[in-house]
Amino acid sequence: MRRKISLKPITLFLLLITFVSYGKDEGEQGEHKTDKKTEVKEYIQHHLKDSYDFGLYSYTNDSGELKHVGFPLPVILWDNGLKIFSSSKFHHGEEVAEVGGSYYKVHHSKIYKVDGPNGEIIEDENHHALNEKPLDFSITKNVSLIILVFAMMFFMFSKMAKSYKKNNGVPTGMGRLLEPIVLYVRDEIARPNIGEKHYKRYMSYLLTVFFFVWIVNLFGLTPIGMNVTNNIAVTLCLALITYLITTFSGNKNYWKHIFWMPGVPWPMKIILAPIELLGTFIKPFALMIRLYANITAGHVVLMSIIGMIFLFQNWLGSGLSFLLAFVLAILELLVAALQAYIFTVLSALYFGMAVEEHDHEEGH
Repeated sequence: MRRKISLKPITLFLLLITFVSYGKDEGEQGEHKTDKKTEVKEYIQHHLKDSYDFGLYSYTNDSGELKHVGFPLPVILWDNGLKIFSSSKFHHGEEVAEVGGSYYKVHHSKIYKVDGPNGEIIEDENHHALNEKPLDFSITKNVSLIILVFAMMFFMFSKMAKSYKKNNGVPTGMGRLLEPIVLYVRDEIARPNIGEKHYKRYMSYLLTVFFFVWIVNLFGLTPIGMNVTNNIAVTLCLALITYLITTFSGNKNYWKHIFWMPGVPWPMKIILAPIELLGTFIKPFALMIRLYANITAGHVVLMSIIGMIFLFQNWLGSGLSFLLAFVLAILELLVAALQAYIFTVLSALYFGMAVEEHDHEEGH
């Protein structure tokens, strides 16, 4: 009996050890390699998706039964009333959950309603589910991480504020760790891009978004696979907040340069006004796509290289793949901070453009 190895690693070292200890029959290598390619592809797709439970890892026992190690999360649905139950009812998406006489099934990380305990998901020619979809307010893996990061940030900055108050402005403990980063955001991001006059009112948001993006990116590199910023809904919300702050804090000079640019012939003003207005939407859209695409691409490349460890049939290829994955994982630590920095800098730049005061007689 051939044992099926689940590609849910605890660490890169565990992946390599698992590969080395996995025996291969010479007559089955071609078929095995094809199966592994499919398994690696499916695992990468699964790693990028949100889920209704925490799956730490899985394994196949001697009897061929697949065992999952993790814990469930609460499922909250609105379907002719509020329905709350544990995601363990889905048995990792393999079974139909019965709640209050209704039946639900997980399909592509979304919950749909089915006809009965043996109900199936009906798809159209484009493989889109046609089943009724209840309103979903579940505490998924990504939502859990957002709540966890909120608690962490609240604890860190509360400790920092208390240390300042207790020691007459001299930070201790957590304050010493956070103060250089806070000062960097203030002196290198907020002041140069917003200006000395207005930067203080934006500091709370800039610090929040910087630490939030940085911390969730770091969690995304852990084996648990909590990838918040490769969910486009999350990056959309972050970009939307930046857009709303920019829009509502824009002064008359900001709007004047959009709808009726000074120093430009009036026929050109009519042509340029729609373009400038469109630009106010393109900027947050670029924020959303940049963060989402960079984080997603990094995860896809890293997991693909890890999967190559299982595809090569010799020590040399697997060893080189492991080394490359290890180096890339270290590089991803830099990318996690870099994406937080870029998002914060661009947000500060947009805020600075919104509150900038122009002297038209000198400028033109």
